[in-house]
Amino acid sequence: MAKSPRMSSSTCFSLLFHLILTVGLHHRQVRGTVSLRTTPERNLQVPENSPFKIALFADLHFGEDSWTDWGPQQDVNSVKVMSTVLDEEHPDFVIYLGDVITANNVLIQNASLYWEQALSPTRARGIPWASVFGNHDDAPFEWPMEWFSSTRVPQIHCPASANHSYSGGEDCSFRGTTRLELMNYEIEHNTLSYSRSGPKDLWPSVSNYVLKLSSSSDPELPVAFMYFLDSGGGSYPEVISNTQTEWFRLKSQEINPDARVPELIFWHIPSKAYKKVAPWFYARKNCVGSLFMESVAAQEAELGMMKLLEKRPSVKAVFVGHNHGLDWCCPYKKMRLCFARHTGYGGYGNWPRGARVLEITQEPFSVKSWIRMEDGHSHSEVILSS
Repeated sequence: MAKSPRMSSSTCFSLLFHLILTVGLHHRQVRGTVSLRTTPERNLQVPENSPFKIALFADLHFGEDSWTDWGPQQDVNSVKVMSTVLDEEHPDFVIYLGDVITANNVLIQNASLYWEQALSPTRARGIPWASVFGNHDDAPFEWPMEWFSSTRVPQIHCPASANHSYSGGEDCSFRGTTRLELMNYEIEHNTLSYSRSGPKDLWPSVSNYVLKLSSSSDPELPVAFMYFLDSGGGSYPEVISNTQTEWFRLKSQEINPDARVPELIFWHIPSKAYKKVAPWFYARKNCVGSLFMESVAAQEAELGMMKLLEKRPSVKAVFVGHNHGLDWCCPYKKMRLCFARHTGYGGYGNWPRGARVLEITQEPFSVKSWIRMEDGHSHSEVILSS
């Protein structure tokens, strides 16, 4: 998480009270205009006579330091980055690749407000999307130490909701919003969301599901399968569990038994395999990218997922976020391991922001990728599969 310039205690508390009241009102306005899901979920489909394009938005970190002038401005900047990418690329689909919000900075239960802000550029353009969770999305609130330095902890005055008038209670707390609550809110209030809460027997892991990309000529004919996995963090350890691995094994055997259809994998925190292929100094090992600024911060353990993926010839690439100073793609076994680009202005690091873009061609099948930057230029084009 980035460190912001700090204000005086009196200014900070004044902004805090103003923010809570304003956010509560704005949240009611947002909720009143959001489209409810009224249509059944559909398969994604390759457009006729053109490839299927995906934009990856990683590490947006909305809601960071929300009681300062600095924090809300970062959210404005993040919206500008996403808007630039969407207007330059015109993708068919967007994937929010975790750490959409910095929940450990989010006051009371305002997580859904910041989640809505992060989705807003995509939704405003009528582009469907899917999301997975990162380690900050349901992290517990971290009390700023300066709140305790010169005066007592501020008395929080909760805004009145649409249905209640109150000055306290369960809805006015620092408990935060759980993964399941966030996912259910997104699904129920957005017809364009393809996100799913996943099997209940995988909880507390939530965002585990698979989407089929269908042929332009036949909605029943798969061109690719896209798997989304919750790599933990926040409310539980940073790991893809053995239970998730078993779920993937069974699901992939069910829908792609002969591993004939190409598969793409998305989660937030890189596996330990990323450390094995990570470039060092000037030895880039056939890696393609522009940011090689830090070491890989991997999951706490490898519990079988990568070993399973290695055995499937259909798996073409794995995409993660989490490391803001990395944007490379490197060969690993018969697949590619790729980082997205740090998209949001929240979070650590001052590197220019952008997004990884994927382009899937149906016949013959191929996956190409590049980075689109906030200033509009692109770089680091790489063929991931052909």
